[in-house]
Amino acid sequence: MKNFQQSDILQSLPKQFFASLVAKVNKVVAEGHDVINLGQGNPDQPTPPHIVKALQNAAENPNYHKYPPFRGQPFLKKAAAEFYLREYGVEVDSETEVAILFGGKAGLVEIPQCLLNPGDVALVPDPGYPDYWSGVELARAVMEYLPLKAENDFLPDYSEIKQDKLEKAKVMFLNYPNNPTGAIATKEFFEETIAFAKSNDICVVHDFAYGAIGFDGKKPISFLQVEGAKDIGIEIYTLSKTYNMAGWRVGFAVGNPSVIEAINLLQDHLYVSLFSPVQEAAAVALLDSQQCVNELVGLYESRRNNFIRSLQEIGWNVKAPAGSFFAWLPVPDGFTSESFADYLLEKAHVAVAPGIGFGAFGDRYVRVGLLTNEERLIEAAERIKKLNLF
Repeated sequence: MKNFQQSDILQSLPKQFFASLVAKVNKVVAEGHDVINLGQGNPDQPTPPHIVKALQNAAENPNYHKYPPFRGQPFLKKAAAEFYLREYGVEVDSETEVAILFGGKAGLVEIPQCLLNPGDVALVPDPGYPDYWSGVELARAVMEYLPLKAENDFLPDYSEIKQDKLEKAKVMFLNYPNNPTGAIATKEFFEETIAFAKSNDICVVHDFAYGAIGFDGKKPISFLQVEGAKDIGIEIYTLSKTYNMAGWRVGFAVGNPSVIEAINLLQDHLYVSLFSPVQEAAAVALLDSQQCVNELVGLYESRRNNFIRSLQEIGWNVKAPAGSFFAWLPVPDGFTSESFADYLLEKAHVAVAPGIGFGAFGDRYVRVGLLTNEERLIEAAERIKKLNLF
């Protein structure tokens, strides 16, 4: 059978670092060990019943069995606009400032193809979500990394960007609450970002995937809440985390009309929008009671508090994340992130994600997902305690 050669673009895509982690975990599980897997980012709770019911009811509508409008159902775009007005006080034109996405990931990978030409520069956080890299590579553009350091609260320092890269930069990705660090942004940082982007003609793409998940009574702010944000950028929101709808693949981009039009134009050539019942259920999620979201955030905060306390009690000097459902934990001396992750998997049967998978500045950390019950999180801490590392 003939083996057809993959295109140069496919062969140039970044390797999926976490595929090797999955393989390592599966091997240990196959050997009969009970692995506590904290290396994933997949929400562990079910979608709230009222959203599931909305899908079930909508699926019986024969009008929804036809092609939906290419650019999404108007009712979902209006729901997104109402959501932003209610949650953040941001006025959004549902026709020109909202694009429906096949999950937030699709939008993040599409944006470079919408705005960048070969050789253009995208500013990308390090550590950061690896799929930013994929979109930049598909556009044949170049990445310039923005180091996120603990001493700067995991916010980038724009003064560190090299001038020659800055002159070619057209897009910048930001993500707060942050994956993997759990850091949150301040209004002052976003104000600085807007001024920086305006003076350098850069489009800001704020990945707001964990926008609902803030702790200690602090609600994460939307980039679009800050004056001037819509002039120079967009925000990408997904229902995956807020409503435990990861498998549903539904999200939206909000903001600058020219960028929204570019996304819609690209998607005109790729899709015929989402199955309409999914869009109707998504609108229900956005507009109905948000009690399920409040309860979910409370669940994550309780897990965070108990897990971080358990790690601190064994002598591990860790800090609690301010948002997201991840904890970013420093690696003990003598290890890299990958060797430490391998050690925990082999000796304690606890799986964590090595920070190097998120960029070079992640190599002194491992990422833990708060996506299993508190008993298992505390048990993971107990297993690590027995290794006498701290």
